[in-house]
Amino acid sequence: MTLFDTDVVIWMTRGNRAASSAINAEQARALSAVSYMEYLRGARDAREVRAFKRYLGFLQFQILPVTESISEKAVGIMESHALATRLDPDDALIFATALDLDIELCSGNDKHFRGIEGLRTRVFRPG
Repeated sequence: MTLFDTDVVIWMTRGNRAASSAINAEQARALSAVSYMEYLRGARDAREVRAFKRYLGFLQFQILPVTESISEKAVGIMESHALATRLDPDDALIFATALDLDIELCSGNDKHFRGIEGLRTRVFRPG
């Protein structure tokens, strides 16, 4: 299973072929509940939200909840990386989700996840 960061999903919904290829190449796709909420925060209208929900359903994305264990890992990530990288708490929760479930994270946010021990990542570039 691959956890896709918010940026990759946004690129996909904007028609980026590299993002489409990255997502379509995976058989098991996941999205953190945090990424889902980030997308909703940036949606322009209800039609866009409906299209996004259809897209997630069609591609069988699993929406992963924030658990107590994920929260604890996110706090640890913030304590060790926030000052050096200006890490956002949303990103820490997404990174902690991948760590907690021991799944790969596909993200273009490599500046912030560099140095997080144990985090398996694939850097995404929109092309």
